[in-house]
Amino acid sequence: MLRNLAALAAATVQVAPLSAISVEQANTAFGISLLADENLWDDEAAAVAKRLGWPVESVTSNDASFRKYPGEQDRILGARPHSTVLHAEDGKPSSLSLVFANKGDAVLYTTPESNREAKRLKNEQVREIKRTIQEDKRQLEENLEGLFGEPKADRFGQGRETRENVKRWDWNGHAFLLAAPRDEYVALRIMPLESADAGGKSRVPDSEIRKRVAARVERRPNGDVILKDMPMVNQGPKGYCVPATWERVMRYMGVPADMYVLAMAGDTGMGGGTSVDAIATGARESIVRSGRKIENVSARPEPREVSKYIDRGLPLMWAMFSTGEFNHAANSRIGPRKQMGDPAEWRKSLADARKAAKKFRPERGSGHVCMIIGYNEQTGEVAVSDSWGPQFAERWVAAEEAAAVCQGRLQAIVF
Repeated sequence: MLRNLAALAAATVQVAPLSAISVEQANTAFGISLLADENLWDDEAAAVAKRLGWPVESVTSNDASFRKYPGEQDRILGARPHSTVLHAEDGKPSSLSLVFANKGDAVLYTTPESNREAKRLKNEQVREIKRTIQEDKRQLEENLEGLFGEPKADRFGQGRETRENVKRWDWNGHAFLLAAPRDEYVALRIMPLESADAGGKSRVPDSEIRKRVAARVERRPNGDVILKDMPMVNQGPKGYCVPATWERVMRYMGVPADMYVLAMAGDTGMGGGTSVDAIATGARESIVRSGRKIENVSARPEPREVSKYIDRGLPLMWAMFSTGEFNHAANSRIGPRKQMGDPAEWRKSLADARKAAKKFRPERGSGHVCMIIGYNEQTGEVAVSDSWGPQFAERWVAAEEAAAVCQGRLQAIVF
């Protein structure tokens, strides 16, 4: 009799089998056109991005990303997403990352010298975002459980500092991983089952990554030596230049990465602000597990010095001061430089700029990390790349200008 009652009680709470969940039910629950059929992974990535309305962020020879920073009225699974990104490999979707309430996008980024009112506002936002993180976590859990049933506990990530405790639901070859580290972020990652089972480890063999890196050095007729196929990560309206730059370099080197996880590992402050040493410590294990290592580089930001790395296909992460003077100089030459004919003549045209660089002064609060991705010995320039979107993927400055804003810190991820 007791066994029959237990069986009856179990039957009353049993959810529909996962196989019975339709594409329409899944899309309705998510509130977006996530699926065209029961298999997301055989779709064309560009078609998925178009269906979702997520614009292109980055396209390289082997992968692509499509990112949107949604508005206040957007909802997915009943909660407001702050960042949505689709990653693709060889034209097919490889994963999606949906980040909801988090300490970066939802908090005003203020520098130490900001006024008292800005600090008061930030403190209010910090209290609010901690509460919203818990609310979003609860909302997503309820809606995912309502769709897929009870989750199982799992872990995702390759290093202690970048590993997440997640709740996992599997359906039709798709794994849904919900992570909510305390006071950090709420993130839903969607990926093939094999990727989730591997804990996010790269599916591309190490030998292939080495070949790709070596082949990415482009030598142009005008003397430019530039690294091509550099993924872009748009940090958005927050002070995440350090974790965004690290994500770009790690992905370039075949190490899976996410700027929100790196911000957690690097102890990034509310709204932004990351220690270069802290993020290196936080990311080191996952980099080492992938057969790479972090190298501190003793070099000046000038062609002869950076060529030792660029010629090997290795970008340099560069700590510098992103001042108004520096950015005006870099931006004003983007168009004219594309028309450069004779490198010697172009070098002469930079004579006044080299002299003016002596008057550059670091601005308080302008600390920044970007990449050096190229050089030209004939013109005496280096190429820099910022995590601000495609239009900032390649800008050229004279070595004297780079030296004037250099913080003296260069790092590389090497084999």
